[in-house]
Amino acid sequence: DDETNLRCHIILDNSSSMHYPKVSNFSIDNLNKIAFSALASASLMHILKKQRDAVGLSIYSDNYDFYAPEKGSDRHHQMLIHQLENTLHTKEESKQTETYTYLHQIAEKIHRRSLIFLFTDMFQTETNEDKLFEALRHLKHNKHEVVLFHVLDKKQELDFEFDNRPKRFIDVETGEYINLYPDNIKENYTKAVNTYFNTLKLKCGQYRIKYVEADIRKGFNQILTTYMIERQKFI
Repeated sequence: DDETNLRCHIILDNSSSMHYPKVSNFSIDNLNKIAFSALASASLMHILKKQRDAVGLSIYSDNYDFYAPEKGSDRHHQMLIHQLENTLHTKEESKQTETYTYLHQIAEKIHRRSLIFLFTDMFQTETNEDKLFEALRHLKHNKHEVVLFHVLDKKQELDFEFDNRPKRFIDVETGEYINLYPDNIKENYTKAVNTYFNTLKLKCGQYRIKYVEADIRKGFNQILTTYMIERQKFI
């Protein structure tokens, strides 16, 4: 690893909400949040390998599922790609998560200055914003640079675009559900979600964390462009 130019650590949220929307066959035009994040991570790893950079990987859900430190060997890269594939093909279970718990643990493991990419939809079982923001801040220790890729299906999760036939909305992490007409709650829902997302952007700005909205319907160009810009700044 002495020949590597940069150290990078990719963090992947594999909680149940990342497996929404459910898809039967993954294709480039039919991705849910976890598939989008895994493929984006694999693309970044491919570039990092070509540039002889060291890359590490952390995956969490209701546990700290996987950790590999930053290395640059071919064998290491193959292992990480294999782990990403496994993440897509493991049977989905209801997995609750407190993201902040695992971000603290991951922050403690990354000792040497690194460029950190976090893929998450920022949904938690418990909405404790202060703990979440404190964990994001912890990632900045040891002079790391942090990029938050906020993975979302913007059309449905932010804009709440559904037809107004009665629907059942299920919390994939707790199994709780509610039956309603989407138009009845659209205004309040979009207001609450926009307030949360704007607070998140503001906090990232305060902590000097790069915030990038990663809409799963818009492909990987923004992910790769962000990487190239941040890499130049980091080096």
